[in-house]
Amino acid sequence: MKKAILATKVGMTQIFNENGALTPVTVLQAGPCVVTQVKTVDNDGYSAVQVAFADKREKLVNKPLKGHFDKAGVSYKRYVREFKFENAEEYSVKDEIKADIFAAGDKIDATAVAKGKGFQGAIKRFGQSRGPMTHGSKFHRHQGANGACSSPGKVFKGKGMPGHMGAKRITIQNLEIVKIDAENNLILVKGAVPGPKKAMVTIKETVKFSK
Repeated sequence: MKKAILATKVGMTQIFNENGALTPVTVLQAGPCVVTQVKTVDNDGYSAVQVAFADKREKLVNKPLKGHFDKAGVSYKRYVREFKFENAEEYSVKDEIKADIFAAGDKIDATAVAKGKGFQGAIKRFGQSRGPMTHGSKFHRHQGANGACSSPGKVFKGKGMPGHMGAKRITIQNLEIVKIDAENNLILVKGAVPGPKKAMVTIKETVKFSK
């Protein structure tokens, strides 16, 4: 991996290309991320670059992180992550990673915590069918048969049932970058990106290239 950055989700909009075709895009405020530590094989056992993103008030930073940021000589940040770059040795503390690390046409993987939807039924959660809505049915939206009679006499693992929906870490692969606004550190990604507005999104160059 040679390219990665942290971003916050601004929202969705649409843009038109030179041919007038409409493309739905997700706008991401990507960086700037500041390098707070460069890990090496000799000192840490592996090679990586630690980056921080999004300013944070001093009173909200705990003492260990405060000392870490003070040692690096950078302002206090909200998010700290590591990227195992192939060229990690080329980075130095205080270096900035900005949106222009990517270019239009690049394929990326976007990772974020999906929007929470609370406790939901099997119809919304798994797309199961409902029963007849007529008066005499008495079976409308609740869960249907679960077990398999007396043999094996149990509900198999993985059965789709009502429960907590959303609020899980999700990665969507092979998203395409439509446009880069280097001046404002904005990345426009084709289609939807997981997470609600203001969610922290990790963007990495894709590991699976579509044909």
